[in-house]
Amino acid sequence: MQVADAMTPRADVVTVALPGTRDDALEYLQERGFSSIPVVKQTDDGEAYRGLVSRDDLIENPDEDQLALLMRDVPTTTVDADLVEVARMMLAENARRVPVVDDGLEGILTVTDVVRAIARGDVDGDTPVASLATAAVNTTHRGTPLTVAEREINYANVPYAIVLDDDGEMTGMLTEVDIIEVARVVEGEDDTGESIANEDDDWMWEGIKAVGNRYFPTRNVEIPREPVETFMTDDLVTVSGRKTAQEVARLLLSNDIEQVPLVEGGSLTGIVRDVDLLRGV
Repeated sequence: MQVADAMTPRADVVTVALPGTRDDALEYLQERGFSSIPVVKQTDDGEAYRGLVSRDDLIENPDEDQLALLMRDVPTTTVDADLVEVARMMLAENARRVPVVDDGLEGILTVTDVVRAIARGDVDGDTPVASLATAAVNTTHRGTPLTVAEREINYANVPYAIVLDDDGEMTGMLTEVDIIEVARVVEGEDDTGESIANEDDDWMWEGIKAVGNRYFPTRNVEIPREPVETFMTDDLVTVSGRKTAQEVARLLLSNDIEQVPLVEGGSLTGIVRDVDLLRGV
């Protein structure tokens, strides 16, 4: 199967154009929940692909306004490339979105596009997810302030946290998308709004901002201080390790989620993320 058979075509891809500003990209990254967006430029020969700009690029460079200085080079592919080979490249490069480029931007291949191919049976989906799941699971407590949970997710370098109650039982799921929906990007390291705790706060470890003359990263966002349980999804979907990659792919798509807890004998034993399914193709 080729990339052209699975990718999102150019007509359905949202882009930003050079010259442009950070606000041009922010509009789509925040309002549509995208993690990144392709950058193009109109030339005498037509549209040319120039790079990708991500939400992290904007947050980590709060003083830079020019889109050309915010975008980055990322791996690309072509329409006739083998889908399985590109899926493996996405895993190796930790890339959720790969621009498809020939003479110009032909489309984009996302992890979700590959998951759809697995769900349809276009590529191998027979592997039991017990062998694909990640045993290390990121968790948080339902009473944790959202500001702290966001930092935990950032440090864990995963897009989710399974929410536990006072007895250590699963009670919900918090994702980056949940946080993005209520977060507001602000300008500058000093303007962090309610994202930093006060000295008298029970969670004041989160308020440590500076060491000597060096600022601790604050991600430059304003996030509500209410507990995680206010924002989490409490209608949890779970799977057993006997489910195949194809079955879980269909489950992820039908529920519009990117990860699902792996449960055996009533106990949490791992997490199956959409990217984990790529290892089975």
